[in-house]
Amino acid sequence: MADLNADFEAAVANSKKLSQRPDNTTLLKIYGLYKQATVGDNTEKKPGFGDMIGRAKWDAWNGFKGTASDDAKKQYIALIQSLS
Repeated sequence: MADLNADFEAAVANSKKLSQRPDNTTLLKIYGLYKQATVGDNTEKKPGFGDMIGRAKWDAWNGFKGTASDDAKKQYIALIQSLS
C-alpha cells in the first residue's frame, strides 16, 4: 500500500513535467482518475450548461464512479507512464 501511494505521488509529480501537453480528452481522464483516487466517488452537483469546463471535468470524474481508490491510482500511474 505504501508503495502504491509513493508511486502515485511520483506519477502526480511526473504529470507536471510531461514533455508534451496531452490532448484535452487525456487531460480530462487524468483529472477524473486523480479525483477518484484522492476523493472517491463524485458527490458534487453537476455544473450548469454555462460552465462547460466545469461540466467536462464533472463528467470525467463521474465516469470513474465506483472505481476503488487503489484501482484509480494504478490506472493514473499507468496513464502517466504511458505519456512520459
